[in-house]
Amino acid sequence: MTILITGGTGWIGQALVPALLSDGHTVRILSRGSSLPQEFDPSVELAQWAGPPEPIPDTALAGVDAVINMAGESLAGGRWTEARKQRLYSSRVDTTQLLVDAIGRQEQKPSVLISTSAVGYYGDRGDEAITEAAQPGDDFLAALCSHWEDAAKKVIPHGVRLAIMRMGVVLGTGGGALPQMVLPFKLFVGGPVGSGRQVMSWVHRDDVVGATRFVLEHEELSGPVNLTAPHPVTNREFSKTLGRVLHRPSFWPVPAVAIRLLFGEMGDTVLKGQRVIPKRLQEFGYEFTYPEVEGALRVSV
Repeated sequence: MTILITGGTGWIGQALVPALLSDGHTVRILSRGSSLPQEFDPSVELAQWAGPPEPIPDTALAGVDAVINMAGESLAGGRWTEARKQRLYSSRVDTTQLLVDAIGRQEQKPSVLISTSAVGYYGDRGDEAITEAAQPGDDFLAALCSHWEDAAKKVIPHGVRLAIMRMGVVLGTGGGALPQMVLPFKLFVGGPVGSGRQVMSWVHRDDVVGATRFVLEHEELSGPVNLTAPHPVTNREFSKTLGRVLHRPSFWPVPAVAIRLLFGEMGDTVLKGQRVIPKRLQEFGYEFTYPEVEGALRVSV
């Protein structure tokens, strides 16, 4: 297949692209840049785009069999000011809408769109076990994810299979949220955040890649898909495990008030949580490489 990827030069894309190439696919990256990172295989194609509100060129979709939409400005890049919220929205919702518009203009449409979302869709749910059937929450991140997914759903009337991957916190080497989590432990001041009782739904980057390949191959799998490891943990359990893996203490709590002072509304993403279960991936037979958090951390730090 020829696969178009948005957000393909990011940390997850750097692992996904070579995996897709090894499967024999042709990969095309939709990017605002004039060139791809040097570490990318020279066979990877580049399709340039100026970004919202400009339309995505029809040439970017020409001959494409599948689309993987991972575009989106990092949620952790600073306080969620009104201006930043608008950038977060545009980079996800507007990009997805423009992508669907471009797909709709194609005479020969791709067979599938895999569009990312996040477990933030569910809002703060305490210790309730959450499957794909759960309704969205009511905070900013939940609303953002809902609009993001609604934009992707507009591809369905075009006869394109849609799978929406609701990702947990992605762990792995060299990127994602883990380096910020590890730093306090390396300074011997690591510990739980806030009460430590909030549940963290996580997934290793290798399983993001593996599950994406799995969804591509399983034509009967569509709709929302929780992309989280089958064993979520509380923040306290995560901190204890990370301390054990790093051979560092894990008993210095970070007060909730300090998180809110430092990060404002964004801090709620670590002070609140949800116990998300990957029900549909398990039902379809996907086997996680890293089902337990300790194994994921031992290969990541």
